[in-house]
Amino acid sequence: MKSFSVLLFIVIFFIACASIPTVEERINTSNKLIKDKQIKKEVLHTSTFSLYSLQKTSSCNTLRVYIEGDGLSWVSRTKVSNNPTPINPLAMKLFLKDKNPCKVYLARPCQYTKDSLCQKRYWTSHRYSKEVLTSYLDAFDLLKQKFTNKDFEIIGYSGGGAIASLAAAKRDDISFLVTVAGNLDHKYWTNKHNISSLYASLNPPQFAKELQKIKQVHLIGEKDRVIDKTIFDSYNSYFKDKSNIKYVVLKDFTHQKGWEKSWESLVQNYLENFPFKRK
Repeated sequence: MKSFSVLLFIVIFFIACASIPTVEERINTSNKLIKDKQIKKEVLHTSTFSLYSLQKTSSCNTLRVYIEGDGLSWVSRTKVSNNPTPINPLAMKLFLKDKNPCKVYLARPCQYTKDSLCQKRYWTSHRYSKEVLTSYLDAFDLLKQKFTNKDFEIIGYSGGGAIASLAAAKRDDISFLVTVAGNLDHKYWTNKHNISSLYASLNPPQFAKELQKIKQVHLIGEKDRVIDKTIFDSYNSYFKDKSNIKYVVLKDFTHQKGWEKSWESLVQNYLENFPFKRK
């Protein structure tokens, strides 16, 4: 039987032992982050889940979309969380740091929302399932209808990197894919850490043929003990043509530390002015 203790260390390693914020407190944290920032909140109702979004947009050809990480999946060694709304919504913080005037943040299913379809499996074994992916494909369609953009740049943090990659494999309007500490091969990840399989989840390497045509950059923390460079290496090994795939290892970055502080310069270096993107 695989070790649950290791799983819990990986998923909630950053949680203070004294107490876990309530769902309301976590939502309040989000509201404080966006206060006075002229950000619009909107729940996107898809054919499966309702996805919480933040939007700051103007007329543009390319819409930049941030996808949140897995959030709070477990609350103790044996107990799955009743709600995956994140304690530290890092992708949201990166979204707010980005000065791009045409951007949207998408939470994961059941984060910040009360959805009748929510079941605990969708933030554990089924977190990257077909149903979850469908909600993002629908959300992109809804956003495109609203903002009439030509294409998308997608940025996914941690487990959001898996969702971003899967969405990119299924669409023909993704111009650029960026992952931040992205879980790009969850099968390798669960085996590496000897943790429970995400058996009902789709895995990005399954779609290497579709993904190899998309320009993509994967940002990796040198000191990330949750999703280290070997996860990217496993993902990368599935590609015959690697010409569109780049990665950057960032010194002293961990799974959560370093990203927010440095995000504006990272955006400039790897999204706005990266020569690889313009080729």
